[in-house]
Amino acid sequence: MDFPAELKYTKSHEWVRVEADGSLTLGITDAAQDMLGDLVFCGDAKLGETLKAGDTACVVESVKAASDVYMPVDGKIIAFNDALSSAPESINSQPYTAWLLKIQPSDSADLSALLDAAAYQAAVAAA
Repeated sequence: MDFPAELKYTKSHEWVRVEADGSLTLGITDAAQDMLGDLVFCGDAKLGETLKAGDTACVVESVKAASDVYMPVDGKIIAFNDALSSAPESINSQPYTAWLLKIQPSDSADLSALLDAAAYQAAVAAA
């Protein structure tokens, strides 16, 4: 399993990349896609809504189960990766390239609550 060091992570298996403009790119981790299996749907994003950390931001479904994707920090959803509507399985092959959402965080200081790669890897190993 891959745990890119430049990303931040949540205990609920989302990855977060901080962009140069301060926005966040969000996806699900390699561990998450492995647990879910073959993805068949990504959607139900709440575009334009401001949500709290831990709120459901969108949904991914696999042949095994449906799973909520949670907001890592308080913020507004500003984009959904429309390419996933027709090719959700791209998350299975490229979990750190096939992003789900772009978020404008309410407060960038909230990022300090997220896990680094080592802490996330340890959490996955302990599960």
